[in-house]
Amino acid sequence: MKSKEQKQGFPVKIGILLLTMLAAIYFGTAFYFNSHFLPSTSLNGHSISGKSIEQVERMITEEINGYSLTIETRGEPETLNGTDISVKPEFGGSIQKLLKMQNPFAWPMAFASRQDFTEETIVSFDKDKLKERIKEFSFIQEENQTPPKDAYCSAYSKEGYKIIPEELGTKIKKKRLRLVLKDSVSSLKETVSLEKEGCYVTPKVTSSNQGLSHLVDTLNKYTGVTITYKIGDKQETLDGSITNTWMNVNNMEISINEQAVEEYVTILASAYNTVFRKHTLATSYGKTVEITSGDYGWKVDKEGEKAKILEDIKNGESYERELTYAQTANSHGEHDYGDTYVEINLTAQHLFFYKNGSLVVESDFVSGNLSKNYDTPTGIYGLTYKERDAVLRGENYASPVDYWMPYCNNVGMHDASWRSSFGGNIYKTSGSHGCVNLPPAAAKKIFENIEDGDPVIVYTLPGTESPAAVAKEAAQVVNMINGIGEVTLESEPAIAAARKLYNLLPPSGQAQVANYDLLLACEAQLAALKAQAAPPPEAPVQ
Repeated sequence: MKSKEQKQGFPVKIGILLLTMLAAIYFGTAFYFNSHFLPSTSLNGHSISGKSIEQVERMITEEINGYSLTIETRGEPETLNGTDISVKPEFGGSIQKLLKMQNPFAWPMAFASRQDFTEETIVSFDKDKLKERIKEFSFIQEENQTPPKDAYCSAYSKEGYKIIPEELGTKIKKKRLRLVLKDSVSSLKETVSLEKEGCYVTPKVTSSNQGLSHLVDTLNKYTGVTITYKIGDKQETLDGSITNTWMNVNNMEISINEQAVEEYVTILASAYNTVFRKHTLATSYGKTVEITSGDYGWKVDKEGEKAKILEDIKNGESYERELTYAQTANSHGEHDYGDTYVEINLTAQHLFFYKNGSLVVESDFVSGNLSKNYDTPTGIYGLTYKERDAVLRGENYASPVDYWMPYCNNVGMHDASWRSSFGGNIYKTSGSHGCVNLPPAAAKKIFENIEDGDPVIVYTLPGTESPAAVAKEAAQVVNMINGIGEVTLESEPAIAAARKLYNLLPPSGQAQVANYDLLLACEAQLAALKAQAAPPPEAPVQ
């Protein structure tokens, strides 16, 4: 029977034996890797794990014999044979140096990590032959090389703008190609991709270019705007079919051609401005008159509308709106003055004020003094403003009025409490300085119902004169002619005054001047007397 001490010593002996065996394996393996490459070791991409120097050199030599490199292009692949460029091994102790670089005692750790060696000196080739061989490749021929094309923004279409992708082309970077082929042969690679190795000239701008994407997005934002103008019962639409022609692009920066915007607004203004255009009015007398002067009507604010269009486009939102106006009228259409206006007939010295189509005021008035050339201007105007308790001032006068309603510069309607009568032919010799003098009650009612901008339409209409006034005026002319008496040179002012007043008469009044022939005779006698009194002409110089 074994003793207790003998039983306890047996495991110790087993342990020592195992350690001895492990040490023998470790140092034996280390001794092996002193002349062989460690596990997980490669050279120029080829495994040399466990190989000796001689085995590695033999492997490389076998690879070199019959070596060829497949060149992958964007067209057909091409082959570079080692014999074309005289590829041969040239170790020169390089494998030995690599072996000495490893630590053979670290062999257990080599299983968990890789060691990749790169060594170009193990292969040699004729670089001049390589240059010549490159010249022979099909893909290097000029006729087979196409330059790349940058990605770009398309022209405008109904679908807007889009990115036209780049074209890669087949243009070769020759210096890069030589370097890549040299490295590939030195590493004995079997294939090389010119695409992956960056041997092609690349486009400067690709589809993923942020600047290009921003350009296209912005152009689509701008030209995607639709502005619908509502102009009475008409409609105008501004959209990308027009605005695309306004886009200027330079180095992927967008500017809007403001001159083109201005020209567009000018076209709109030409179509829809009514200011300074001929107006027609169906008068309260049953006849239609044409008004060719005055500043009433629609007037597009061209600068304002231009600025609004630019703002709308840059906001990238569509709108339905009116044009931007510097001046508005009562309505769109043929008669922009609508159904609220003051109608002033200078011939009849009578006015009508219609509001929303209903007659509010009808009154006689006194207009500008014709004999002093203070004629009240005809035309269509907008009421400038209205003012209570104003003082109208001019040369040698200051007239306080209760209701002042100017419409044409300093000409307007107002009450004239200093007058006892209105209408007839008062205006011809005792009229105003150009304003429309009204009875206070009529002026007050107009003032209370009229608003700034309401149209005032002033016209003349032969045949609407007051019959009583015409008869009175004709009688005055008859008396003036009869009062001329014997014609002398001093009779000229009286004859001229009679002629002027006669000419101011309407045809119906002139027909009532029974002694008109006497006026003609007086004018003829005056002309003869003036001819007799004139000095004789000077004799011509001999």
